Amino acid sequence: MASYERWVRSRRTPDDDAELEVVDGLAARLLIEIDRTSDVIATLHVHNASSRVIQDHFASLLRDDIGFGEEIVLTPQEGLVTRARPDFFFPVAEGRGIIAEVERGGTTTNNHDLKDLWKAHVAPDAQHLFLIVPNNNWKPDGQPREKPFPLVARRLGAFFGDPRREIDVLSVHVFGY
Repeated sequence: MASYERWVRSRRTPDDDAELEVVDGLAARLLIEIDRTSDVIATLHVHNASSRVIQDHFASLLRDDIGFGEEIVLTPQEGLVTRARPDFFFPVAEGRGIIAEVERGGTTTNNHDLKDLWKAHVAPDAQHLFLIVPNNNWKPDGQPREKPFPLVARRLGAFFGDPRREIDVLSVHVFGY
């Protein structure tokens, strides 16, 4: 069963709210697809499985079922030496879009969740982040080794709810598989 958490910047315009309706609709579609394919995901996401196998599964959902583009280079932020290339990107409007990132083993141990949030923060044409992370990572005996989803949810949620600490990302959607 998929897990899901969502955060939205506290100060928004009416245009932001209209855009959020579109983004929330896409998030709902992705959540349905994750639930629909949960048995397949369970066979793919096992100890020592290749991250590429998980990436390919979600590529099919994001690209083929929802319409995200893959490996699109985003506009660089002025003054930064970065050419952000998220796993997936969906243009919502001119100069506005959603970054989607699929993580597995290094979600929290290598801070990939925070790197993905940073990528959304500095990309001028991305205002939303869809972050797809494991509910559990596994030990060789099949027992959970760590639970990335609740940790990622707590960490990314810290950037919302108080205008003083909010970043330049309109919404973050974390999906657990």
